[in-house]
Amino acid sequence: MSAPVFETLGCRLNAAETETMRVLARDAGLRDAVVVNTCAVTATAERAARQRIRRLRREHPGATLIVTGCAAQIAPERFAAMPEVDRVIGNAEKLRAQTWAPDFIGAAPRVSVADIMAVRETAPHLLDGFASHSRAHVQVQNGCDHRCTFCVIPFGRGPSRSVAAGAVVEQIRRLTERGYTEVVLTGVDLTSWGADLPGHPPLGDLVQRILRLVPDLPRLRLSSIDSVEADAALLDALASEARLMPHLHLSLQSGDDMILKRMKRRHSRDDAIGFCERVRARRPDIVFGADLIAGFPTETEAMAENSRSLIAACGLTWLHVFPYSPRQGAPAARMPQVPAPERAARAASLRAEGAARAAAWAAARVGGVEACVVEAGGVGRSEGFAEVTLTAAQAAAPRGALIEARIAAAEGARLIAA
Repeated sequence: MSAPVFETLGCRLNAAETETMRVLARDAGLRDAVVVNTCAVTATAERAARQRIRRLRREHPGATLIVTGCAAQIAPERFAAMPEVDRVIGNAEKLRAQTWAPDFIGAAPRVSVADIMAVRETAPHLLDGFASHSRAHVQVQNGCDHRCTFCVIPFGRGPSRSVAAGAVVEQIRRLTERGYTEVVLTGVDLTSWGADLPGHPPLGDLVQRILRLVPDLPRLRLSSIDSVEADAALLDALASEARLMPHLHLSLQSGDDMILKRMKRRHSRDDAIGFCERVRARRPDIVFGADLIAGFPTETEAMAENSRSLIAACGLTWLHVFPYSPRQGAPAARMPQVPAPERAARAASLRAEGAARAAAWAAARVGGVEACVVEAGGVGRSEGFAEVTLTAAQAAAPRGALIEARIAAAEGARLIAA
């Protein structure tokens, strides 16, 4: 009998939760199972999940195949209808120890998906490591109270809820003691952390507390944030704490004010540009990434151009570009749609602009030295989130080690060490 196989699709939060499931399944003694942790951010993500499920069934014909994650939470019936699937488990159920007991798995109903909107707590799970990652992803928040018109993730994740600061610090201390050199704080709406805790502490308080109470942690990184919610303590930490990585990934989505309103976003184009200018003034080496949606309903060419020009106006380096994907139940799906070929063309234009910006940024690093955490496959990850192709000697360092790499060249956005 073999240990369970876990497949993760989607965000860093999913990656963190997969590690929790891995530990719970190991402790419960579960064997001969395949677990797929799905994503629902786009229709493409759901299609990818179904394709992965079919492939995994062919590769593991005798295993119990379990599907969980956001897509399973939102549309359990679609996955239950697949002949390859044995069990569908919701996002709340997947983090409960009893779910992974072999007796429970064997006797449970085919679909175990409860009302995620009724969940009010996010329990901390102490992990000793991450099986497939050099960097540790620590969940500090889950769920979302906002209702962007393009998004169904709140219906997969439920209301916003925070992990208590003490539990977060203890988890990070534990990982640091086990040799992890970089921790990434993850959540669905990370900057809403603390709103449901006593005293309503902001995310910046948590960041400063981690850095103060875990002095041996070399590198702390944030996953995607909403710039309009970034608090003064967070900006102070970015300005004064070298251990807080100079890299922020922003949930911007568009550079056009009318589209932002129709998305029900809470920032304007000027808000985004002003935020980047303020942070760069305090942390000149900051590197920004961003999410952008191409072809949102009613978007004209002029509106699309406003998104393209935002890349330079904000000084963005790393882009995640998504052609707009209608999601059943999201208000934007009922708005006048941009034809799919135009969505694809606008996404390609944004990606081309982003690739040019990333290549220019990488070229400017040639001749300098980058502090990197060693990952698998001869790759390092720089403070600014660039991939660095390491020399053979550098790549021989233990995974997770911190090294300094002199940059001899750049190939597109990738840095090449000498």
